[in-house]
Amino acid sequence: MRKKFLPWIAVLIVLIAMPYCKKGPSDTCSGEATLVITTTPANGTTEPPAPGPTFPLTVTISSAMPSSGVTIEVKARPDGSSTTFFSQTVSSTVKDNNFTITGTPATVTCIVEITVTSKGCNTNKATSSYRYSKK
Repeated sequence: MRKKFLPWIAVLIVLIAMPYCKKGPSDTCSGEATLVITTTPANGTTEPPAPGPTFPLTVTISSAMPSSGVTIEVKARPDGSSTTFFSQTVSSTVKDNNFTITGTPATVTCIVEITVTSKGCNTNKATSSYRYSKK
């Protein structure tokens, strides 16, 4: 009798325990290249004062483009302030992305902050920034 009863208890224990054996979250970033960007003007630079009124920016995805594309966020604000005067967010699947910064206040050093985020993996990010001013 014991030989017939023990296998059924083992099966019952396994069936009861199965719901508690959940897999952890899957890594959606696996296989995706780390984002690398270059910008013109270059990261970390301070551009000489220019007349404006518009200021061009090129964001280049130097690494392999994620299959789902990227989101590029560009913000410009006076240096030392948290209030932005320019903000633009675009989705992209191309290597070179052009922006035109407008609304720059005169005679104030401003900082441009660029964040590129993979659409398939929100922890895969690249950032850049530079300073400039309008005469």
